[in-house]
Amino acid sequence: MWTNQSCSARKDVGFMATRLGEACAQSAGERRINERNKSRFKKTGHLLRGESICHQCPPSVRLPDVTAVIYLSRLQREEEEAYASRQQKAQPQPSITRFSKFEERKSKEKSSKVHTVTKFFTPSAKTPPKKDVAPQNVQASPSPSSSASHHSAVESDHATREFIDFLKPLKFGREIFKQCRAFTESMVYKRVRHWRLMNCLECVQDFYHNLSERLQTQFKGTAEEQVEAVMDEVEKYMMSRLYKEVFCPETTDDEKKDLAIQKRIRELHWVTIEMLCVPVDEEIPEVSDSVVKAITDVIEMDSKRVPKEKLACITRCSKHIFNAIKVSKKEAASADDFLPTLIYIVLKANPPRLQSNIQYITRFCNPSRLMTGEDGYYFTNLCCAVAFIEKLDGQSLNLSSEEFELYMSGQASPHWPQACGPSSCSSSSAALTQVHKRLEVLTGLGERQEQVIEKARQLESDLIDWTDDVEQKVQSILESFPTETQTPATSATTPAAASAIDADNIESELLPPPMQPQVFAG
Repeated sequence: MWTNQSCSARKDVGFMATRLGEACAQSAGERRINERNKSRFKKTGHLLRGESICHQCPPSVRLPDVTAVIYLSRLQREEEEAYASRQQKAQPQPSITRFSKFEERKSKEKSSKVHTVTKFFTPSAKTPPKKDVAPQNVQASPSPSSSASHHSAVESDHATREFIDFLKPLKFGREIFKQCRAFTESMVYKRVRHWRLMNCLECVQDFYHNLSERLQTQFKGTAEEQVEAVMDEVEKYMMSRLYKEVFCPETTDDEKKDLAIQKRIRELHWVTIEMLCVPVDEEIPEVSDSVVKAITDVIEMDSKRVPKEKLACITRCSKHIFNAIKVSKKEAASADDFLPTLIYIVLKANPPRLQSNIQYITRFCNPSRLMTGEDGYYFTNLCCAVAFIEKLDGQSLNLSSEEFELYMSGQASPHWPQACGPSSCSSSSAALTQVHKRLEVLTGLGERQEQVIEKARQLESDLIDWTDDVEQKVQSILESFPTETQTPATSATTPAAASAIDADNIESELLPPPMQPQVFAG
């Protein structure tokens, strides 16, 4: 009997502790606290009467009176503490404040996802939104970056589907996808843009390294190309989702470097092919097409989101450059010819956000791709070309410092004819001779055009004189030989005329007489 009572007592202690713990939770309202108090007072009555509130035990089981008294005193003490706590917590509750701050932070995270990725003629997406804008105004006039955000989300979903389709045939595909998704989501939720960039870079590179080693262990005995293919898809999936967070972050000076290199390239617009010793003849149609394609590819690099795709643009640009050199020289191109031509292409293209793209590839591309292969080689040459442009001076172009400063300031240009000494004229004599020849041809064409215009005016005058002469002759002939006009018959046809009309008709006699009009009286 006492054993059953002890079991019931232990169950009652756990039940009452649970109920008292719920009563101490301040996030619940006053109504819930009152309801719990009523339930506890009801249970207290059962305890005072020695009744069991455990429904698993028979109703005949009773608790000792001493246990009921202990429970009652403890309950009264805890109720007093709860009442005092409610009085103190009548002020704004810190837990609710923390929850409101959490909601505010989540809303800021959601709103910050809508920003401009590639907008050059609109205000920067990094400008913080105005706090005094009402929600209805925001809905009435949506942000211009909404379409860009939608496009980014579509690309991320497309990359996710492609990644899943690629991993389906693999044995460990599900595990690889879970690891990549968990890492990507952790980077997004931790707000990569507020991290130090080096921490983010180390996390991504460590993940690449660890996953590559794990894949080499799992795919042991298979070709190395399979591991590289998996790593390429992993990079594509991760960077498609992290692009907005890690490309040109606010914690770096990439944007300032972009503006500086663009300004520098605009100032060097006067640099010619001869100054860079570029072995390309743009007068050849095939060479001109290759140059245009190379410029297009290096500009297109900024529209890509994955480091591998950006490197592919650089590779295509470089191959077009090699083709232009080969056609111009009619022999295979060398590395000494390639770098000056690449510098010339960059100067003509002035790619958008050049430094940001280079830094993005360096930080988040698969290291094995940058260290080996043609992609790494062409990317290294692009970095060298940008460094050369940044440090370009007169000596690099075989110019004096005075000439270089004049060209940079716009006070002079190598395309303008100017007085020069024998040393400088000898290098540009061929170009000046060609210019003079073309000017002579244009002058001759102008003289011939004036002669044609003069003869055309003379022909117009002759035609007018001939027209007047013809009109005068016709008028004189008409006056010399007047025409005879016959007056038309105004009366009815006479019988003689009628007979003359019917003279040729043989059967005219057989015709009935004509009807005469008759007047009938009303």
